[in-house]
Amino acid sequence: MTETTSPPTSAPELPGPRRSYAKSAADESLEDYSLRYAPHSFRRWSPLSVASTALGGIAYLADYAIGAGIAMSYGFTNALAAILAAATVIFLTGIPIARACAANGVDMDLLTRGSGFGYLGSTLTSLVYASFTFIFFALEGSIMAQAFHEVLHIPLPVGYLITTLIVIPIVFKGMTWISKLQAWTQPLWILGLVGPFVILAFHSPGTFADFTHFGGTHGVGSGFTLLGFGLGTGVALSLIAQIGEQADYLRFMPQRTPANARRWDLAVLAAGPGWVVIGALKQLGGALLAFAALDVVGNTKALEPIAPYVESLRPWFGAAALPLAGLFVIVSQVKINSTNAYSGSLSWSNFFSRLTHRHPGRVWYIFLNCGIALLLMELNMFSALGSLLGFYSNVAIAWIGAVTADLVINKPLGLSPKYIEFKRAYLHPVNPAGFGAMCIAAAVSIAAFFGWFGTYAEAFSPFIALVLAMACSPLIAWATKGRYYLARPNPEADLALTDPVVTRVCTVCEGSYEVPDTAHCPFHEGTICSLCCSLDADCHDTCTKGGADGPVLMGMPTVRG
Repeated sequence: MTETTSPPTSAPELPGPRRSYAKSAADESLEDYSLRYAPHSFRRWSPLSVASTALGGIAYLADYAIGAGIAMSYGFTNALAAILAAATVIFLTGIPIARACAANGVDMDLLTRGSGFGYLGSTLTSLVYASFTFIFFALEGSIMAQAFHEVLHIPLPVGYLITTLIVIPIVFKGMTWISKLQAWTQPLWILGLVGPFVILAFHSPGTFADFTHFGGTHGVGSGFTLLGFGLGTGVALSLIAQIGEQADYLRFMPQRTPANARRWDLAVLAAGPGWVVIGALKQLGGALLAFAALDVVGNTKALEPIAPYVESLRPWFGAAALPLAGLFVIVSQVKINSTNAYSGSLSWSNFFSRLTHRHPGRVWYIFLNCGIALLLMELNMFSALGSLLGFYSNVAIAWIGAVTADLVINKPLGLSPKYIEFKRAYLHPVNPAGFGAMCIAAAVSIAAFFGWFGTYAEAFSPFIALVLAMACSPLIAWATKGRYYLARPNPEADLALTDPVVTRVCTVCEGSYEVPDTAHCPFHEGTICSLCCSLDADCHDTCTKGGADGPVLMGMPTVRG
């Protein structure tokens, strides 16, 4: 546990630091700056290395299941339109988020705090993001357990446990070990990804053309229908929060300089929103493999990626198709679930540290996230995939839409500060601009999802969430004159951007931190690091309660990148 001792305001200075951290929280090789800005001294990877690690996390096979589910339910035409529409939305909203996180060394949680949600307001989005990680951990774990069952005849409940335990040691060391895992497994994964389609092209080339006339297994026909398109898009848009997992790695991008600008820009574009290009292709590919194997494996098994994958390999590999498919599935799922467990530990750390003012260390939250995912697997959540993702997408889109609106509308128009302020010492607990926009958009779209506004509104509830979130954020920021973005100005905001590697010593823990990670604390009468500030339970936010009634000047620095 974190040990905290806060002296009275008038007490003489105590020898040694006033706060020390448990070993698991103090060791940044384990902690990976889970609650704070990633300093330049830690960003030792090249743009290519960071991008490769981030893209390694999209090896998941849930894309196959999602694409197959959309095609089976709504036919090829609707599936193609839905997947491409969702990919376009995800790509466009991901660009500003990826650049902001990479340029400012912050993860999705810290970005959300400074993009209209406030210090405590972003706890809700931490919970939403944590839900994303354990839902998809459970989906990917279910697919891996199916592979264990098919190849090794391991009972599914035991397989669920194995898939959960196998990733925990990798995630302990965070970026350091995950980057190595992704690099080592990438060639094998790429070979396994492309192989089935090469075999299909040689063995049954007509399947590609036949697939374009597929009308689904529910009799909807092969033509375009507005309802099928809307419902399919809603399922595909559930992946919009994946940009958060990409940002968890992008915050370790090195500083953008004239020398590396082109490589930096390409790496951020590819590893940020670019993941969805590969994701959309995988969804369409999963639908194609399911269609090709439909007559052999049946409707139910076609939705489980392992069975269609095995059938795609049989023409060339015969009996060896099953173990080869099992190997590909296991490699893919370890790659993605390492990211799910890692990102989940970050989001839970942020969630509980703000509510409890305690932080035992990121590694402990790995067990929490994996435990919830294991419970979902044992409850057979895979069978309710479409309904679950359709509901979740409404909340996730409302969140991402509100953050994107702040970055591309509010900041350029001067409705919010021009920089990302994430520290408790300068933020209001709740900012109605982003937090309010998300709540309004999510509430209305969820009501639409449950059919309150008719069939078409139900089908297009994710679009309702996106439009409302992006419209409400600037409207609320304008109506409140942006006064809820900053509780008080940050006097070192300019220095944080012009010379961020300058360090300050925290008066509480006596560690040395770069300027963007520090604040002036009137309670402790000196500089305080962002983590000590977050965990302080005795100050009662005295620094932000005075002078918070007037408007806040916002013509400060600009977002880098």
